[in-house]
Amino acid sequence: MRITRKKTRQIQVGSVKIGGGAPIAVQSMTVPHPSDVRGTVEQIHRMEEVGCELVRVAVPDQDAATALPKIKARISIPLIADVHFDHRLALKAAEVVDCVRINPGNIGPWWRLAEVIKAVQDRGIPLRVGVNGGSLERPLLDKYGYPTAEALAESALNAVHAIEDMGFTNMKVSLKASDVHMAVDAYWLFAHQSDYPLHIGITEAGTASTGAVKSAIGLGWLLSQGIGDTLRVSLAADPVEEVKVGFEILKSLELRHRGVNVIACPTCGRVEIDVVRLAEELEKRLSHIKMPLNVSVLGCVVNGIGEGKEADIGIAGGQGMGILFKKGKLVKKVPSEQLMDVLIEEVELMALEQNDSREETSSSSSSSSSDAFQVAAPSDTPNRELPVFSSR
Repeated sequence: MRITRKKTRQIQVGSVKIGGGAPIAVQSMTVPHPSDVRGTVEQIHRMEEVGCELVRVAVPDQDAATALPKIKARISIPLIADVHFDHRLALKAAEVVDCVRINPGNIGPWWRLAEVIKAVQDRGIPLRVGVNGGSLERPLLDKYGYPTAEALAESALNAVHAIEDMGFTNMKVSLKASDVHMAVDAYWLFAHQSDYPLHIGITEAGTASTGAVKSAIGLGWLLSQGIGDTLRVSLAADPVEEVKVGFEILKSLELRHRGVNVIACPTCGRVEIDVVRLAEELEKRLSHIKMPLNVSVLGCVVNGIGEGKEADIGIAGGQGMGILFKKGKLVKKVPSEQLMDVLIEEVELMALEQNDSREETSSSSSSSSSDAFQVAAPSDTPNRELPVFSSR
């Protein structure tokens, strides 16, 4: 399957480009109240280590807004302020952060939104327009009876049109719902009627396990249709896990390539080593590697090389003795108790060699990024009926 990314406008959040063919950026949100600067910064640093490219912090009060400059000074990735209800907090945040997120459905009268627009415009930073099913405008609830995908899409389009009328276009949009069907349909409807970059996500998805599944299904479908320019996986878990899941979703669709991809057999009666323990240990010990590599851990020598032939490197275990293979070819036999250490050493060496080679190549060509890909033309008009929304 070749994914055709939908063409969208491009904005820039700090150092990160969003939309317009840029790699799909992974972001997350901090848990501590921002007034706990140390705890917030420490969490952001942990998120950075696993690949987080943008971070959002909630700004529920003046103490949070006051803490933003201290947080901003101690992190290296773009900082986004998440503001609801009180537009004055958005005005204060706009003085410091790289992007402001507001929900037009709960920010109050349009003159308040106009003040926020002027603040971000004066600073030259983008706005994220985020709508969700829990804060739809009363007229839309009266029109549709309850939150629907159509209501979400119309709410977002109405907000975009109103902001455009204020002379502002530097924005990205999100249309989130906890219901996978509603979220997917809302994004689909909006994406076929607007070219603003989209922040995609399934909000309040659930715990680390169930939320990851819901997010993989919803975001996976959207991404497979070319929809989405940045994403957050919303989990009731450590935000570090959100970043990991986000990258795994992108890696599974071959939209991003970062770090080690562990290929492990599902175990069966032929297994002669503890595949589960080894695979988990492998992911932990190689989490520092950013170079994209496929590493295989297989449970028996009989099928090892054949089943792992697509991997860059891997091991297959046997009784007392295992094998190390690269690109489907046997390299050497190794005592079982040494398999993991030998594999770790070989993977680190391979990553180092590939990184050196990549740096040499990039010095003569700027197109060698591991995240580089071609953006094809948008797909033809969808064979699905679109509701008629007002164009302005």
